[in-house]
Amino acid sequence: MTSVRIGVVGLGYVGLPLAVEFGKQRPVLGFDINAARVAELQDGRDSTLEVTPAELTAASLLAYSSDPADLGSCSIFIVTVPTPIDRANRPDLTPLLRASETVGRAMKPGALVIYESTVYPGCTEEVCVPALEKASGLTFNVDFYCGYSPERINPGDKINTLTTIRKITSGSTPAAADAVDALYADIISAGTWKASSLKVAEAAKVIENSQRDLNIAFVNELSVIFQRLGIDTLEVLEAAGSKWNFLPFRPGMVGGHCIGVDPYYLTHKAEEVGYHPQVILAGRRINDNMARYAARNVIRIMLKNGIDVARSTVGVLGVTFKENCPDIRNSKVVDLVRELEHWGVSVVVTDPWADAAEVRNEYGIELGELSASQQVDSLIVAVGHREYRQLDPADLRMLCRGASPVLADIKSLYDRHAAAAAGFSVFRL
Repeated sequence: MTSVRIGVVGLGYVGLPLAVEFGKQRPVLGFDINAARVAELQDGRDSTLEVTPAELTAASLLAYSSDPADLGSCSIFIVTVPTPIDRANRPDLTPLLRASETVGRAMKPGALVIYESTVYPGCTEEVCVPALEKASGLTFNVDFYCGYSPERINPGDKINTLTTIRKITSGSTPAAADAVDALYADIISAGTWKASSLKVAEAAKVIENSQRDLNIAFVNELSVIFQRLGIDTLEVLEAAGSKWNFLPFRPGMVGGHCIGVDPYYLTHKAEEVGYHPQVILAGRRINDNMARYAARNVIRIMLKNGIDVARSTVGVLGVTFKENCPDIRNSKVVDLVRELEHWGVSVVVTDPWADAAEVRNEYGIELGELSASQQVDSLIVAVGHREYRQLDPADLRMLCRGASPVLADIKSLYDRHAAAAAGFSVFRL
């Protein structure tokens, strides 16, 4: 079995670690339509920073290609392409369909196609399988089989990595389920959990992030309430956390490729079968609004402090969707920047982790620099990068001019009393 070549389709945050791990023990073709991505990996570099050069070298049986014809040498395919949403928050299955068509044209009788992309329950059989059948001319569960094993990658996390997180597996037949489970069991030291069907595995994945989304929405709503009551949210949460079963969620801007997206896949399918979800969508509305809420509070305090907002400059520290990671997908910092600009504010965005060209191409934002010689009127620390955690309020104050700048400490990185003593009007979620 280990001589059978695996084709991993999509070499991003999910696909590359998977291809590398399999490539340590069996032949693997890592395929991506982005030729530049393939070239950098062939040079031993990973711009996502998920895999080190040493780990790339250790995957001695892994080859890379952007030529779909090379997939013809594979018998097992693992699809790890993005599943985003469109501007109306509806699932955009275009990457998934194109990947399925590419695999369908390459696969031969006996093929096993496993999907890791986050989808709604039923998507593999209702959307992907027909695309595979049409492109290949083969019959599902006769000539080829499918599996679903949802990704659980946490970008930037060097502790909870691919092999240390238990893996859900499933297959379109009992034999396929056994084959998928055995395949992953070879590389996942934490073990596997074999679900009873593709739909169960799909549903399990999509509710993982929906659950986190709702918990964060709850504390975000608390933050809005407590701000009006003049109570510091973090102090309340720390006090409540003294009870053993209080869940340690914190308010924040929910972006990224998972938590801010996956619930819409579930609500889409729910509405398709005639149910209008209320709790899930309420959580999404709260979380989607938090970036604008934070920006408006900064504007409110600036106006109160006598700062001429329309002629002001605000520095924003951080643009990635989470700390210590270059991933900018679905970053809610962008919503914050847009809201500030709507008020006429000039915004200087800086981030030591983000790729400037990627930020420019994706969002039209030019990354800049802040210094004592390039001061701003107020400051928003939006992402908890380690570089920002190493600063103190006095360091931040040197970046600001005027008598009463605002410090919006979105992630509550700093002691609010020390920040006030440094001369800031402090806002935090």
